[in-house]
Formats: sequence, C-alpha cells, structure tokens
Amino acid sequence: MIKRLFGTFGVRRTANDVLTPEFASRLAASYGSLIKGKVAIGGDTRTTTPMIKHAIIAGLMSSGCDVIDLGILPTPAVQYAVRNYYDGGIIVTASHNPPKYNGIKFVDKYGIGLGDADELAIEKMYFDGEPVRASWESIGNLFKNDKIIEEYIEEVLKRVDVEKIKKAKLKVVLDCGSGAGCFTAPIILRKLGCELITLNSQADGFFPGRDPEPIEANLKDLISAVKNLGADLGIAHDGDADRTICIDEKGNFVLGDKSFSLVEKRMLKEKNEEGLHKKANNIIVTTVATSTAIYDIADENNGEVIATAVGDLLVARKLMEENGLFGGEENGGLIFPDFVYGRDAALSAAKILEIIATENKKLSELVEELPVYYSEKMKCQCDDDKKQKIMNNIAEEVSKLGYDLDTTDGVKIFKKDGWVIIRPSGTEPIFRCFSESNSQKNATEMANWGISLIEKYKN
Repeated sequence: MIKRLFGTFGVRRTANDVLTPEFASRLAASYGSLIKGKVAIGGDTRTTTPMIKHAIIAGLMSSGCDVIDLGILPTPAVQYAVRNYYDGGIIVTASHNPPKYNGIKFVDKYGIGLGDADELAIEKMYFDGEPVRASWESIGNLFKNDKIIEEYIEEVLKRVDVEKIKKAKLKVVLDCGSGAGCFTAPIILRKLGCELITLNSQADGFFPGRDPEPIEANLKDLISAVKNLGADLGIAHDGDADRTICIDEKGNFVLGDKSFSLVEKRMLKEKNEEGLHKKANNIIVTTVATSTAIYDIADENNGEVIATAVGDLLVARKLMEENGLFGGEENGGLIFPDFVYGRDAALSAAKILEIIATENKKLSELVEELPVYYSEKMKCQCDDDKKQKIMNNIAEEVSKLGYDLDTTDGVKIFKKDGWVIIRPSGTEPIFRCFSESNSQKNATEMANWGISLIEKYKN
C-alpha cells in the first residue's frame, strides 16, 4: 500500500503551507490514539517549530495522552528520553532540509521511527476515520522536563574515555549550523578538554550562516577555519544534530562513509578485545547505499554486515532485532544501539575524538589507513508522482543489459568496476544517485550515467 503522508522517517512538508497547525494537530491526535500513554515532544531550532509543537501538544492531549515537553534539543536526545522513560515521542524537525520546511518524526517506545503498519494506521485514521477525542475530564496533562539535555550530555561522556581525550588536547572547530546541536555539542567538547572554536553555534531557525545540510559545498567557512587556525579537525552537524561530518587537519572533507568505517573499525576491535564481556554481537547494520569499505573492515575484524533499505529507522530496527553492535548510513549518521536507536551526532563526534586520541594519529592518517574507494553523489529534481514509473523503466532497461541488480531500495546496479544506486528520496521531490568505483573518473561517469537514466524517463 502506498503511503499518503509518510516518507523515509516521518512527515516533512513546507511549514504553514502544507504543514499547518491544523494538519499537525490532527496527525498528532491520530498518533496519540494509537499510543495512549505518555508522549515526549521536542524539536529543532526552526522558526516554525514552536507553532507546530504547540499544535501537536494540543492534538496529543485531545486524544487523552499526557505530554512531556522536552524543549529544543537534538533528535537523538528525544529518542534517548523516550527509550528510557516514555511510551512514545514526537520530534518537530526537518533535519537537513532548508528553513522553509519542517517535519514531524514519530517514534515508538524504543525511540525508533514507526514501522510501516503503524504509519499506515495513522494515515487511515487521519484521512478515513476520526482520532480518539477524550472527554473533557480525561484529556491529557502537560508536563515539562528540562533536565534531559543534561542527562543526555552526561550519558554521551560515559561512553568514551574522557581522560584520554583530555590528554590529547585537541583543537577543534565546531559548526553547529545554528541547529539543535548548539545546546549540546559545545558543552560536550569543552567537557572533553578540547580547545574549541565555534561557528554558527547560536540557535537561529533562519540558518543564516549556512544551509542545514552538512555537505562540502555548505562547509567552506569550516574548512577555511580548520586550515587557517591549525586545528586538529572540524566537526559539523545538521539541523537536528543527528549527523556528524568531519574535516581533517588539512581541510579535507571526510565523507560519511569514511567516518562510518573509522568508527566501525574501532567498535569491532573493542568487541574482539572484550570478547564475551560485551553483550552485543559483531553485527554491523547499514544500507544498500553505503561503501564496500564497510564490508572490507567487517571481514578484517570478525564482523558481519547486514544491509537494509535507506533510512536510519530501518537500520535502527534491524540493530535491535539482531542485537547488533553498530550501524549507520553514508551521510555521517552513526547509530550506537546501546545508547540510542537512531543517528547520534554527539556520540559520533566524541567517538571520533577518542579514536584520534587513542591512536595518537592525525585524522588524515587514520582515513588513509581505510580501504580506498572513490565515490560520487548527485541528485536531480523529480515530481513525486513520477518516481515509481521511472524506477520501473530503469530496472527494466538495465536488466536487459545484463547487469546484476539489487532492488532493496531503488535500483542498485553492479558493474565490474563498482556500483551505482538510483533511488527516489523519501523526503524531497528528488532522485539521488550514488556511485562507487576504483577511480574517481569511473565513479563520476557511473553517477552521470545514472542521472542520464533518470532524465531519460522523466518526460
């Protein structure tokens, strides 16, 4: 069944245009009708977040749910709170999308994004039925919990060797992108003893310093600052602080695949050293769009990789089902399942600092030790209603050419010198095309070929 509202994770729309208070309130009441319990709510720094959050609170209380307002804080902090204390949660965020967007992410009692069945049930109630409306004496109560940020910060610090990082005396430039990370990341890095320089670390929903998405084109100021100030590394977060991107000491943009590989290698080594003392097994979960390097590192360190469709909630759910050790995506979103069942920028950054301190090597040196693959990422506009037909046509054409395909998510085409994946975005009217090969030239050519296939069938 095709979903009418939900994308890869939650519902994202232009704010106060499609995503109005009325829309948000009814959708929240539909969710509350299923949860029937204590629901935590938090959000990012977008200008429309207070408006949408208040509408959601009203909808939840109307359905009989008690609501706990956590304030403005990172998405993983909300997921942490729900997993430990509440029956469900809602996060008001559009993550990396431009300022005019906002979104509503729903999570279950484990802090994981809802599964297909629950999303379809909410849509059915929203469009075809009526949410539960409690009688006047049974409407929910509203509470506040402003201590979760402090607890979240302390829990991050418990999961790394703080003293070892302090001794390394690392100089770090931090770019929070004016998002929710402003309330956590600077504090964590200072508690880790870093010499800290901040960029865009004032909360501002207009995102005046840069676009919320931490891609290389948006991080020119951070790259310049790292080089000019002689920093050991740069760290950038997206709007809701669930993704971390690094800049090495030379000013090189470190792809999310590399960060993933670096932390995966460390996690598996720690697991092998601790052996039976660690409850989780050696399973690494990622998506079909992630680098082959993830598999290479797993092979070298007694690990096993499971691939899912794209979406951090799918990775998180598989990690829970398999009692996995670690997981994530190629975009800098890393998941530590013993802490939060979702991408976590704060622990990702702390773990990378710990690796640099433990290995006593520059970030560029650590990256050079990883398996070498070359990648290209491209995207093109496409109306949502055309996406499925385009995918069907592409799959039909490339299968006739004799290529092996993986249709777990979009179409992943395997060629003798690498692969290319073509998939429609679940959050924007675009197609994404990622490729990987044994040279940059081949990777770029494959990505261009993928884009050409999309353009061929768009009209």
